[in-house]
Amino acid sequence: MERYRFGAGNSANGIDLPSLNVDIKVTSIRQPQSSCPYKSARQKIYGLGYHLIVFVYEKMDDPAARTGRLNMMHTIFVDKNRTADFQMTRGLRQIIDNDGNADDIVAFIQDKNLPVDEIEARNIAEAVLHEPPLQGYLTISNALQWRLQYSRVILQAGAVDGLERVR
Repeated sequence: MERYRFGAGNSANGIDLPSLNVDIKVTSIRQPQSSCPYKSARQKIYGLGYHLIVFVYEKMDDPAARTGRLNMMHTIFVDKNRTADFQMTRGLRQIIDNDGNADDIVAFIQDKNLPVDEIEARNIAEAVLHEPPLQGYLTISNALQWRLQYSRVILQAGAVDGLERVR
């Protein structure tokens, strides 16, 4: 904080570094996932709207010494344009590549149980036809808040534009 100026954030509000549009996620390699606030079903298609820095650690406990050790295994920057759901964006892009129409997209959205009503599904379908989503790389599970899973991000970091391996 002495060396840099930035707007401090608040995890409860959903983003840790709002002036940089970056949220920090820290997760175990055993189950690399975390949660984030649900704002809109469109986040699953077009991304969270902010970048992520994901720190992935391995924890080793020493019961005899009553200590624990963290080994930071991965540090990955995920560009906001890559924070959408992998399967959702892949499926939508395939529908478009196969000359699909709004009805095809609505059916896909319903099959994937995206939490929207039929009117919003139709609005999303029209938006997807006019502005196809980029390929996302998170796995986002539907819940009262999004459950983000990072296994694919860890595997693809450095090999895909927008997934930068920092460490």
